[in-house]
Parts: sequence; C-alpha cells; structure tokens
Amino acid sequence: MAFPETRLRRLRTNAGIRRLTDAPNPDARKFIWPVFCVPGDTAKENIPAMPGQYRLGLNALLKEAEAAVLQGIGGILVFGIPEPACKSSDGSAACLDKGIIPSAVRALKKNFPELPVFTDVCLCAYTSHGHCGPLDARGSVDNDAALPILAETALCHARAGADGTAPSAMMDGQVQAIRKKLDGEGFSHTVIMSYSTKFASSLYGPFREANSSAPGKGDRKGYQQSFRFRNQAVLESLEDETECADILMVKPSLWYLDILHELKKRTLLPIAAYNVSGEYSMLHAAAERGWGNLHDMARESLFALERAGADIILSYWARYYGELFSGRE
Repeated sequence: MAFPETRLRRLRTNAGIRRLTDAPNPDARKFIWPVFCVPGDTAKENIPAMPGQYRLGLNALLKEAEAAVLQGIGGILVFGIPEPACKSSDGSAACLDKGIIPSAVRALKKNFPELPVFTDVCLCAYTSHGHCGPLDARGSVDNDAALPILAETALCHARAGADGTAPSAMMDGQVQAIRKKLDGEGFSHTVIMSYSTKFASSLYGPFREANSSAPGKGDRKGYQQSFRFRNQAVLESLEDETECADILMVKPSLWYLDILHELKKRTLLPIAAYNVSGEYSMLHAAAERGWGNLHDMARESLFALERAGADIILSYWARYYGELFSGRE
C-alpha cells in the first residue's frame, strides 16, 4: 500500500497514540552512574566543567548514591582521586587496600548491598606523569610492566566487594592478566567490563579536569585507539572477548555509533556505551547559550545509544534519570 491509504502520521496523531506505539524510555536499570571519589567524608566539590557532577567524600557519596538508587539506576562506576602524595612513577598506590576506591566500594556495598558496583582499573590518577602505566627508558608506557599492577589493582577492588572491575588503561593483554589474577585468588565471579574499544578522543577534557588525570607530557595516542581506524576499533573489542571479558565497551559513544552498531553484529556479549564527559558537558554548554532544551537534548542522545545497540549506558545523566524520563513521552 502507498499514500493516501498509507499514512504514517496516524501513529503520531496525539500523545496517547504515541505512548502506545512508540518505543519505551530506556530502562533505568540499564544505566551506570560514574562517580568521582576523594579522601575524607564530607567533601562535595563542584566540577566546573561538568555541571551537576561532584567530587564526593564517602558520606556525600552515600547520600548521592541513595538518590540515584531511589530512581532505580542499575549500578555505579567508581573513580578515585588520590592525594598528590600517593602518586608515583609506577602508580602502585592504586593497589592499596585502604585507597579511596576500595574504601568507597566497602561503603557502597555496606549501605546498598544489591547495587552493582564497578571500579575503574587504571593507573593514570596514581602516576606522577599522568600516563596509564609506568614509563620505559624511552618515555613510552611499558605495556607489560603495567599488567601486574593493573591485575593487582583489580584484585584489591574485588577483595573490597566490587561486583565488577572496568579496566580502562588500553594495555594489550590487560583483560587476560586481570582474569587470571582474579580467578587465581578465588574471584572467578567478579565481572570484567572492559573498556575494549576506547578511542584517543578530544571529548575527555572535562573528565581529566574532574579526575586530575591529564598526562603531564605527550598524549595517549600510543595506547588508545585511533578514531580513524574502524576495523581495528572492532578488533580491539573482539580481542578482549577472547581474553574473557564479560562486557565490552565503546567509549566515547555518540560520535562512535557506527562502531557500536557494528560491534553489536559481531558479538553476543553485552555492550556498554560510555556517554563521556565531553558529550555531557557539550549539552550543558549549548543549553546555557539558549541553543536547545537541556533535558530534551539529553533524552534524544540517550535514545540514540539504545537504538544503536547499547545494552548498558554509562552516563553522568544516570543521576538525573527521574528528571529526564519521569512522565515524559
């Protein structure tokens, strides 16, 4: 059939018909909220580049987490911001049992035992040079020297009670090293949500301000994926699947929907999309200039991730899920 018998606008006639026939809102249970944790209890520091996000001490974290849990979100991803004195050339303070991430994990699991808690496993916030592993004699990240430290960090988080670890350093073999360490220490149940396709992106600026993790010299193009190389971007994730990752991830998200969609066709594993700081902050900047409604733009962007194939969405918007979607068509 064709026009005039076929009229596609019939299903858009009014709000009631649209509610019946349109796709439902993304489920809150599929959202993970990334949080920035700092030493101490009461801190709640504004992050200027990321409106509505904060650096949180433990008590403040629990209060914010409670608000997020009441909205039904599916999980939390913990980033730690250590004291400057903890930084070293190899980032080994990331392994400390009393570090900020293990402390945050223990507090979250004590207060919200059913809430899945994931942890970032990387060394950039703990190295004096800001790179994701120790440097070799040439000043490049020493891939193989980083692996045991990353594995020990993941084990430390698992011992604290983390449901899953999220290795983000983009070291070759990191998933395999972490899986072997976890399994060997009795944590075969701990999930690995790998940053399997993580691009060397221009969209991480607000995060690096929030997490104090910008590299002191150079950049991360030697280990993060080039945005030009589609085939290798997919291969990165498929390789992590062979190393026994449980969840794959594409990061950033909105500028890489083609990669997300292609990967969805290539794997049966769940795929997470990380809706990164730059994507979040751009919408705030546009709204502040009157160039669009903030919540309308946020909803539209999050729907795009689900349409492209994301099973899990890591987003700073997760904390505001109720404001974005409650009662909205």
